[in-house]
Amino acid sequence: MDWRDASYEELRSRLDWPVDGVIFDVHENAFWPASWGQRPSGRVEAERQARRHLDRVPTLVPVYSHRYLPAAPAIGPSPVLSVYQADVIYYGEDLSDYVRNEFGEGHRQHFPDTVVHRIDFWSDLVEGIDL
Repeated sequence: MDWRDASYEELRSRLDWPVDGVIFDVHENAFWPASWGQRPSGRVEAERQARRHLDRVPTLVPVYSHRYLPAAPAIGPSPVLSVYQADVIYYGEDLSDYVRNEFGEGHRQHFPDTVVHRIDFWSDLVEGIDL
């Protein structure tokens, strides 16, 4: 999708997609990080509390398909994240690396020779840290 020609609704949907995916996992896959405290027993209250926590995480900006860049200010280059519900991986250490991975050399998930700038919450998902 070319975001420059998209409707407001399409753009809003793409911006909401990462959080909506996590909410899907809250409902359907028992996703509930320890840092969020005790999970409410009711579906509606669990979603309300999850969204309250997710309101504090950096917004992700769509790049291509389900690849996203964090909108948060960064000290250095920001990683491109592949986000599908709460399944998140680094897809590039920065935008140029992402383009090589996606459209050139092929994907590499681990970046042993570089330090990837951490993004609150999203990097924890990548690294399997129990939030």
